[in-house]
Amino acid sequence: MVMSRKYISVIGGSQCDEGIATLAEEVGRLVAAGGAVLVCGGGGGVMEHACRGARQAGGVTIGILPGDDRAEGNPFLDYAICTGIGHARNLAVVSSGDAVIAVGGSFGTLSEIGLARIRSRPVFLLSSWDVSRNGNIPEGIIPVSSPAEAVRLALA
Repeated sequence: MVMSRKYISVIGGSQCDEGIATLAEEVGRLVAAGGAVLVCGGGGGVMEHACRGARQAGGVTIGILPGDDRAEGNPFLDYAICTGIGHARNLAVVSSGDAVIAVGGSFGTLSEIGLARIRSRPVFLLSSWDVSRNGNIPEGIIPVSSPAEAVRLALA
C-alpha cells in the first residue's frame, strides 16, 4: 500500500565533496534501513550518493528528473520520473516526501528548503544552509549534527 511507507526527500547539490558524499550515502542507507522510500532529484552528487546508500541497504529510490530522458538519472534509481520542467521539479521533489533532509547543497537546495516549508514539510539541515533570520531559525527547520539524527527525526 502506498501510504503504509514513509517517503523521505533527500536534497543537495548535484556536485559535492567527499565529506558531503559520505554524509549523503549514510543518510540514504539509514532511510532504507528505516523502511522509508528515498525521493530525490535523481541526479549526481548528493542525490546519487544518497541513492547508492539506500540501494546498498535494500531500499527503494525515486528520482524526479528535470528533463525528458530517464537515462539522465543516476545509476542507483529504481524509478525515474521525467518532468521536462527543469528546476520547477524541485516542488515535486519536496512535496513527495513526508520530511526533507538537506545535505550540503547550493542554490537549488536553498530553493527546495523554502518550497518544503511552504508545503509544511519539516526540513532537517545536515551540513547545509544557515537559514536563520535575526538569529532565529524558522519553525520547521531543524539543524542536525549527524545522518542518524536527521533520519531518526525525519522518520518520527
